Amino acid sequence: MRLSILTAALLAGATLPLHAQDTDYPLTLMNCGVEVSFDAAPDSAVTIGQSATEILYSLGLAPKVSGTAVWFNPVLPEYAEINAGIERLADNDPSFESVVAKRPGLVAVQYEWHVGENGIVGTREMFGDLGIPTYILPADCDTKDNSTGGDGTRIGAFETGSVYKGIRELAEIFDVSAAGEALVAKLQATESAAITRAESLDLPEDLSALFWFSSADLEIDPYVAGRLGAPGYMMSKLGIENVIQSDEEWPTVGWESIARADPDILVIAYMDRRRFPADDVEKKLEFLRSDPVTSQMTAVREGRIVQMDAHAMSATMRSIYGLQTLSEALAEMSFK
Repeated sequence: MRLSILTAALLAGATLPLHAQDTDYPLTLMNCGVEVSFDAAPDSAVTIGQSATEILYSLGLAPKVSGTAVWFNPVLPEYAEINAGIERLADNDPSFESVVAKRPGLVAVQYEWHVGENGIVGTREMFGDLGIPTYILPADCDTKDNSTGGDGTRIGAFETGSVYKGIRELAEIFDVSAAGEALVAKLQATESAAITRAESLDLPEDLSALFWFSSADLEIDPYVAGRLGAPGYMMSKLGIENVIQSDEEWPTVGWESIARADPDILVIAYMDRRRFPADDVEKKLEFLRSDPVTSQMTAVREGRIVQMDAHAMSATMRSIYGLQTLSEALAEMSFK
């Protein structure tokens, strides 16, 4: 069972870094190319994106969250009861009006395509004109070009440092830096343990994998992970080669090309979201085992298929838990 963040904070309290200090307001930060300022800690927040929601909950800020939106899977178990009492504005994309109606002191955002220059919920200027500051998680803009549309293109490899940066900056905004440092320490320990576990295994030097997120239709090319996003981070840390070398976050690639590459491992996303038929992990498995092309792939024939939380495949706090999931799965596999 995972330690609760509160327990972790208490255990880590004696060894917090010296910079875990009270916030000195006014506070000004440069966030995804936009300067944001705070005269005091926000009195409330609306989150657009599950990662932003779970970070605020993990920092002990659930009482300040008045609305949430954009969900892939159930909230982390330790926050199920808290989350049930907070209004969900939308499972997917909320309207601009529903967000501003909550009169939030901050809108915390996971994806720039929701709130950004061409945000489908609204632009940062639209919120700013109403006196509502916005904060986008750095994992979605550091080392990433979102001007290309859709899921954007990575211009550098994702590293968990951008996740830790988002945690620390949100903690600073809300004047809970000690909780931020405790959360970062916990995640770093999980990350280190996963890497150490994989290093202790006798894995093939040319081990390869493919991450399948979803497909707009099971009969067309799937959305698979490019080499620079969160799945690329997991593979690089565990000594695995990604058979997809695109810099796009989630390029579409034909199954014939994937079968020719014949990855040793398939990692498939499970989620509650049902935007596409292949969002259902059981439909993914059925397709892989019945399709004449995919059923002949080594990973399918050998049963080397790992199911992973879809949210861990995005650049989020859960990516560290995804690293842990893959590391544990490797320990159970045979490659002889």
